[in-house]
Amino acid sequence: MTEITRVQLFSEGGDTWLALAPEMTLLSGLVLLFIVPNLGDAKWRIPLTQVRIPVLFGGRRFTATSDPRLPAMLAIATLLLALWQALISQGADAKTWLLTSGSGAEANILLRVDAFSRIFEIMFYSALLLAAVASIDRLPARRAGSEIQQLIDNRRQVDFYLLLLMTAFGMSIVTMSMDLFVLFIGLEIATLSIYVLVAFHKETPEGAEGGVKYFIVGAVSSAVALYGISLLYLWNGNLQLMSNSATGQIGLVERWAEMESLLGLPLIAFCFVLVGFAFKVSAVPFHFAAPDAYSGASSTVAGILATASKAMGFIGLIRVLVMLAAPADGSAVWMFGLGVIAVVTMTWGNVAALSSSNPKRMLAYSSIAHAGYMLAALAALGAWAWGGESDLISSAPTDAGQWILTALIFHLVVLVAFKLGAFLVLALLETEGEVSDTAPLAGLARRDPIIAVSMFIFMLSLAGVPPLAGFMSKFLLIGGVVKMSAGDAFAAIAAGDGWSLGQMHWTFWLALSVFLNSALSLFYYLRIGVIMFFEVPIEGRRKPLIKAWFLRLSIWVCAIGTVIFGVWSDHLINLCYNAALAVL
Repeated sequence: MTEITRVQLFSEGGDTWLALAPEMTLLSGLVLLFIVPNLGDAKWRIPLTQVRIPVLFGGRRFTATSDPRLPAMLAIATLLLALWQALISQGADAKTWLLTSGSGAEANILLRVDAFSRIFEIMFYSALLLAAVASIDRLPARRAGSEIQQLIDNRRQVDFYLLLLMTAFGMSIVTMSMDLFVLFIGLEIATLSIYVLVAFHKETPEGAEGGVKYFIVGAVSSAVALYGISLLYLWNGNLQLMSNSATGQIGLVERWAEMESLLGLPLIAFCFVLVGFAFKVSAVPFHFAAPDAYSGASSTVAGILATASKAMGFIGLIRVLVMLAAPADGSAVWMFGLGVIAVVTMTWGNVAALSSSNPKRMLAYSSIAHAGYMLAALAALGAWAWGGESDLISSAPTDAGQWILTALIFHLVVLVAFKLGAFLVLALLETEGEVSDTAPLAGLARRDPIIAVSMFIFMLSLAGVPPLAGFMSKFLLIGGVVKMSAGDAFAAIAAGDGWSLGQMHWTFWLALSVFLNSALSLFYYLRIGVIMFFEVPIEGRRKPLIKAWFLRLSIWVCAIGTVIFGVWSDHLINLCYNAALAVL
């Protein structure tokens, strides 16, 4: 049994600092990024005297603080320390922390630090750490030239890494939130930083257009979600997910379960919240800004959008769908709607990717398809939870829901390896110029065999080819859905009544859709391999790729992780299973 410790936020003791150690490290890193790059030999003269006192801020900066690579090193050190703190908290003596708004049993629970929040913190920090390392070579950081040029380069680096750390901090709040308003605050802290990152290269028309579109759509989705949250507050009187017996406050979960029907204000509020999160995960038909945002942003930032940002949206969906809506009797209507959206999303994403010649847009549509796969898992998970109150799947295994959620979490975690890795390869190609079509990939195997092999590994993993991580995640996902949907069929076979396809639960067709769409995606993923290994390099791109060792290091780490998480994933699956149990 996991030890549960209940503490007041920022109380006199050190429990808050211990529970939120990674977040405190991120805040410390943000403060250092504000201070250290501004240190210089500035002095302040005491009025009416000639005495000058060093104030350190401003003036001619010191040699160490004027290095354009200093912000990257500070951000990397911060993310490394935060990642290490999150990792060690997952040991044998792992605790569950309940961080409350006040002291005693009457306080409301605002944050919950458990296996679920920690596994996603590890994923977020890993993705942003790889992006930070890769960006050392990707962003301009010139040592030569005028002092003004060095100042501009240094400020550009500071801005970028400040936004990365702010994104990490916001995502951490989302993972721990047990109050919908706190979840929304964390979501906006991360999302506002991502808006700027998308348009960071604003000097390019694509960057400006993609940033503006993503900001407008994101702002609308946030407003819709906030309106839904406000209606839930109007309906329930608070936004706590769990009830508090000491104060008599009824949480949203218990209040939802007590409803006799979904008609009225709660249904309207629920739909608004779902629409808001559907924008965040790029579900069809709320996906239209995603391809432009991916193609306009730098490939490194696009990789963050496809992995960490998408996982943040799914955390919100898990909180709302699994914790809030799933336990209620008669709430199955959202499962059918979500199942339809899942099938349309995965199919549309794959069909659009088939006709796309821009690698970044192709990976954007691929990301939409993967969102469909994960939405299918959520729909099946809702059917499993609702089955406890119905006769539809009364024979489904009792642990089917745990394994479906485990597969969903596992897929979100390992997606960092092969999806981010594919975007980092495009970032390496972008050092030579724009990558607006597949021409820069032509003959990549002749120019740089290791990078070409890494890219091919990423493509195979995205397609779900064994024994890579993408295959294992899809295998777990499809297997969990089939395990749940085949409950009545297995019962009929055990009773000697025979078996027919009609005895399968409707969620079986979701698993079949994931399988068929994965087969469809093989075409455009393998097309990248054909271009790299069998076509001739175009004129002007026949020399070996630049070294960019930090960017290459990130690519190699992603490639190794893609292989390891496919052939040796037992420990990670156990962590994901513990995270699923913490939610269910």
